[in-house]
Amino acid sequence: MSTYHFVAASEAFLTVEEPLDEVLRERVANYGEKGKAIDFWLVRRPAFLEAPELAAVAASVPRPAAAVISTDEKFITFLKLRLEFVARGTFEAPSAAIADPLASLA
Repeated sequence: MSTYHFVAASEAFLTVEEPLDEVLRERVANYGEKGKAIDFWLVRRPAFLEAPELAAVAASVPRPAAAVISTDEKFITFLKLRLEFVARGTFEAPSAAIADPLASLA
């Protein structure tokens, strides 16, 4: 089981209103320079928000939602500070409620 950290918001906010693609491209380039494996993903309509243990966080996220998920807590902290109007949380997967952390409802 792994611990995943995430920021979530409306899909329109993360993919249209905010320059998230620029931040993610810069991070991919940085990882490439360092030879580091990618440990973050953008998931549109994330299924993990349906897990009972995330109900409180999920209630604050407009639908359709999107999320950036990572095993790197510092990166998610950076995104929370950079994006401001996002919900932040943590979960463990795979679990009974979250079989696939990257699964999408769409």
